[in-house]
Amino acid sequence: MRVLLVEDDPGVREALELGLSLEGHEVRAVDRPEEALGLLSWAEGVVLDVLLPQGDGFSLLRAIRERSEVPVLMLTALDGVEWRGKGPRARAADDYLVKPYSLQELLARLEALVRRARRREEVLAYKDLRLYPRRMEAFRGERRLALSPKAFLLLKAFLEAPEEVLSKEALMRKVWGEEVEPATLEVHLSALRKALGEPSPIQTVRGYGYRLFLPEG
Repeated sequence: MRVLLVEDDPGVREALELGLSLEGHEVRAVDRPEEALGLLSWAEGVVLDVLLPQGDGFSLLRAIRERSEVPVLMLTALDGVEWRGKGPRARAADDYLVKPYSLQELLARLEALVRRARRREEVLAYKDLRLYPRRMEAFRGERRLALSPKAFLLLKAFLEAPEEVLSKEALMRKVWGEEVEPATLEVHLSALRKALGEPSPIQTVRGYGYRLFLPEG
């Protein structure tokens, strides 16, 4: 999963970043609220410390909720009674973890939150590409893609079968519901490739069709 870690203590930040990375997760670690807000569209889950140097974590949490429903796990020194006393400010978080905590406990809580969020909202993903069918949004890394409706449906077709070769006829049926002029398909594929940028994840397989593929590294 893609984890945004917001922690001002360099030692804690580096330890959590390393621990989460060793468990196979992609981590972006920051200590400033503006950096965190700029990474919301990328993140699948946020780990947020209550104490931050530029305003408290609750202020950042409020700003996050104004922009996104990404699950947020807050790290706090408050016990359960004190936490509940924060009322609506605390309830805006999806869960909280009291210090000191273990990495395994943090992982279990965060993974549970992200699983629930994924069930709520379908997402198609491959490497650095993500597509949200219900929202009609697509991203490459942190960049939101400006796609026409047909280019969006083409990308959706590729993401439903990553690394599989799709014939021109199969793509036409998925996007238009029928076979169209090959030139029409080529125009929209060209627009999609341009929007995706380099390196192009759409390969031409001569004599067969196209596939979505990006090599490792």
